Amino acid sequence: MQKPNITISSIDAERLDRLIDTLDEKSYPNLDDLIVELSRANIVLSEQVPANVVTMNSTIVFTVASTEKEFSLTLVYPKDLANKGNNISILAPVGSALLGLSEGDEISWPKPGGGDLLVKVTKVTYQPERSGHFEL
Repeated sequence: MQKPNITISSIDAERLDRLIDTLDEKSYPNLDDLIVELSRANIVLSEQVPANVVTMNSTIVFTVASTEKEFSLTLVYPKDLANKGNNISILAPVGSALLGLSEGDEISWPKPGGGDLLVKVTKVTYQPERSGHFEL
């Protein structure tokens, strides 16, 4: 399956690069997948991010094909994971897979321990950039 095009804000790209620089690959075995994803991203100014794209701090409705279960979670940085419920870290495999996708996109993503999971974005219910919150 060909990976869909992804778009990331320049602020998210900068913050994620700084985060990656502080992490140990042994502690985060899927870190390379996130790095590869960031390297292929179309990086734009926050004001130019399309309204249907998953950015950091976006709330997304998505499904995981293997379970056919639907989730509604907010994509957050690890430091924000404990602040409120219904969050998913960018460092989780599904979190890394969601970043930059648009509504309707699907992506096959490596699971820890082997195999892949298929994730499909149904709706971006909240996006900071769409709401004028460019510095979250």
